[in-house]
Amino acid sequence: MKNITKIFLLLSCLSMYSCASAQNATQITQKTDELAEKMLIYQLSNGAWPKQLVGGAVVKYEMPLTDALLTKIKATTEMHATIDNKATSREITALVKAYKNTSNQAYLKAAERGLDYLFKAQYANGGWPQYYPDKSSYRAEITYNDDAMINVMNIMLNIVTKTNDFDVVNKSYLGKAEDAVKRGVECILKTQVVQNGKLTIWGAQYDQNTLKPAKARNFEPASYSTSESVGIVKFLMRLKNPSIDVKNAVTNAIAWFESAKITGFKFAKFPDGKDTGLIADATSTIWARFYDFNTNKPIFGDRDNSVKNNVADISFERRNGYAWYGAWPLNLIAKDYPKWQKANQ
Repeated sequence: MKNITKIFLLLSCLSMYSCASAQNATQITQKTDELAEKMLIYQLSNGAWPKQLVGGAVVKYEMPLTDALLTKIKATTEMHATIDNKATSREITALVKAYKNTSNQAYLKAAERGLDYLFKAQYANGGWPQYYPDKSSYRAEITYNDDAMINVMNIMLNIVTKTNDFDVVNKSYLGKAEDAVKRGVECILKTQVVQNGKLTIWGAQYDQNTLKPAKARNFEPASYSTSESVGIVKFLMRLKNPSIDVKNAVTNAIAWFESAKITGFKFAKFPDGKDTGLIADATSTIWARFYDFNTNKPIFGDRDNSVKNNVADISFERRNGYAWYGAWPLNLIAKDYPKWQKANQ
């Protein structure tokens, strides 16, 4: 009887241990990340993410998921899929990181669905449109604006180099990413503007067929774009063993930035706080956001499709509602380029 009791107790302990182990294992596999969970809800049927929901509401992950918001998310179709304003690239990057921290397969699966979307959206010439599959208006243009295409290119390069947490994606994506980077770099090199036989920088968007610079919104004329060109150069600097063409692209872009800098002024609110403009500042070095292709002088667009040579001549609303000047190339010239130059002599 005592032996039977011992056996019963032993089996009970083993059973309890097994249950506890199973419960712990379940808890481990079900570990979640709050932001990633929300991103799963916002993901569109084609694997991408929107920057805005149906009705125009901007995607903000800090917003609570009310019934009304969930209804809007559900009603948002794949025609809202975009890489603008970091959409899709932001989510893929966050989900890969969340997977690495939690081992939650749902996050990796969602990230890889996002990658599938990016591969499908890339043009044969290597560029990416701002939106896909919506190709209305300027949404079909190859878009460097706000670093849209470069954000995607950095993801592709992360896959190739197995860096920034992208070593976790399926190995089948490696070859696809290598091809995407190759074609993307070719597109970047082809779209670098040549002026009087010399390479300069890039425009913010390009016609997807002719690869000629194109306008976007009325206040975004076809022009040199300094902010976006900084992002492009930084990406090119990430390439290992850069080709002569890549080296020339970087070197000439830096030279153009040097020639176009504006010293002794800053773009800020006037002392009365009512308007914005150029203010004398001996310590400041800035660049205009846009420069004319022919004169290399700053230009400024307005909502009426007009282009001015002075920021003071555009409407008050646009003058105070856009980053017309900035110090975007400053660290690139002072820190990044010398380091890159030394490493690639």
